[in-house]
Amino acid sequence: MLRIAVPNKGSLSETAAEMLFEAGYSGRRDPRALTVADPRNGVEFFYLRPRDIATYVGSGALDVGITGRDLLLDSGSSAVEIASLEFGESTFRFAAAAGRFSGLEDLEGIRVATSYPGLVGDFLARNGVTADLVSLDGAVESAVKLGVADAVADVVSTGSTLRAQGLEIFGPVILESSAVLISAKQDIPGITTLQRRLQGVLVARQYVLVDYDVPVSLLAAATKVTPGIESPTVSPLQDPGWVAVRSMVPRADANHVMDELYEIGARAILVSAIHAARI
Repeated sequence: MLRIAVPNKGSLSETAAEMLFEAGYSGRRDPRALTVADPRNGVEFFYLRPRDIATYVGSGALDVGITGRDLLLDSGSSAVEIASLEFGESTFRFAAAAGRFSGLEDLEGIRVATSYPGLVGDFLARNGVTADLVSLDGAVESAVKLGVADAVADVVSTGSTLRAQGLEIFGPVILESSAVLISAKQDIPGITTLQRRLQGVLVARQYVLVDYDVPVSLLAAATKVTPGIESPTVSPLQDPGWVAVRSMVPRADANHVMDELYEIGARAILVSAIHAARI
C-alpha cells in the first residue's frame, strides 16, 4: 500500500482532506483516528502534525505526504516537492519597528525571531547575512515589543497583525509558500496515480464546461473565444445551419465568455461544473 501523510490539523488539514476525497480516496470519519486504510485504492493515510510530515517522508517511513513548502524547507528533510497543490498560500517577510531597517543588509549581527529558523537561516546565508536567530513557536510578532528580538521573520497576509504591534515590513520576500506534495523518491508504485488524481481535482476546480449552439457561419469566431484545452468539441444539430460546441474554459472567466459568445450570436449557452478530470 502507498503510505500517505496528511496534516491532522491546522490550515492545511481541511483542504487536503477535501482534495483527497474529491480524488476518490476514503478519508477518516473519526477526527481522532491516526491511520485509515483505503484498500480499494491501495493506500493508507497517516494523520500527523504538518511540521512533522517532511521528517517522516524524508526518512522513508512514509512514501508521500502533503505539507507546506515552508515546513518542508524548514525541516532540512531529504524529501522533495513533487507537485504544487495550489492552496494554503502564504508569504514570508521580515518586519521590524517602523523606520528602523530598510534592507536585508541591516539584519547583519542583530536578533531575528522566527518559527522557521531553518528556512530563514538558509535564506540569510544565501544572501551573505549573519544574524542571531531566535526560535519561537508562534506569536512571533510580539518578540520585538517584548525585547526578545530586533526583527521578525513571519508569515504575512495583509500585514495588519504586524502593524498592530508597531512593525513594518521591509526587505525582500523570503518565500512564497503553498501546500505541496512531497516524497523522498518517485519510483514508488501508486505515486503517479495519486499525482494524476490530485491534478485532476485542481483542473476540475479551475475550469468549467461551456456548451452552446452557434450558426456554422459564426463557428470560427465563437471557437476563438472557447479554444478549449486541445480543441473544442463540435457536433452537428438537426438544423444543418447550426452546430453544438462544448469546451473547457477557466472558471474565473465563465461569465465573460458567456457574454462574448452571446454577442457573437451563440445561443443556449450553458455552464457546467467539472467534478473530476484527467488532462
